[in-house]
Amino acid sequence: MLILLPPSEGKSAPENGATMRRLSFPELDKQRLIVWKALISMCREDAQLAAKNLGLGVTQLDEVAANINLAKSICGPAIDVYTGVLYEALDAASLNARTRAKLNRTVAISSALFGLVRPLDLIPAYRLSGNSTVTALPSLAQVWREAASIALADGTGPIIDMRSQTYVALGPIPDSCHERALTLRVLHEQHGKRSVVSHFNKATKGELVRALMLNSKTPKNINEFLSALTSLGYEWELSEKTKGPAVLDLITR
Repeated sequence: MLILLPPSEGKSAPENGATMRRLSFPELDKQRLIVWKALISMCREDAQLAAKNLGLGVTQLDEVAANINLAKSICGPAIDVYTGVLYEALDAASLNARTRAKLNRTVAISSALFGLVRPLDLIPAYRLSGNSTVTALPSLAQVWREAASIALADGTGPIIDMRSQTYVALGPIPDSCHERALTLRVLHEQHGKRSVVSHFNKATKGELVRALMLNSKTPKNINEFLSALTSLGYEWELSEKTKGPAVLDLITR
């Protein structure tokens, strides 16, 4: 099974650790170097423009400066560097080493800077979103789309896509994998109406990933994944699509 997660805008800069080492998905190294160099160059040459392109305010120029020094930054496991509602709900820091290793085998996190990383890959805190503009580059989706999509095709088990559309664009699930893939949404039902509520969406996804990691059995196909959802107490509805992966809705109240 492969679970695809979005990154988070917020990141926790590690206080102790090493500088960055080789990442998972080495087939993405060429694109990583291109984005890495372009980001640092943009931040070094014009801090004000960089802040605008990165969606930062005038009080956040320290994040532009941090990007310039990425090569010297202390790194930590990606699952601990990324913060926010989803990652707080997942609470990977409280998992034992065996479960964190399972998490590392099962999850891949989309990244505008690195394409895809595994939870235990060592990365620095950085500022770059999937919809950011980087001087001298086309859109980040154009940089990542093909290479990341090919990387996702390596495997045989179910693919559960929990990413936002911004990060789906950086690495769509390839056509050859659609039959074993699901796009997961969380719909909050209130007064008979259903909608996507950001907090419930992110928190439920984090809680689900945690529950799956603590579950003794890892689903080997879509039917086993759906059975696992039911056994874990989730209410779900599946909608087949004529194009792309089927859509799986988790219903919260």
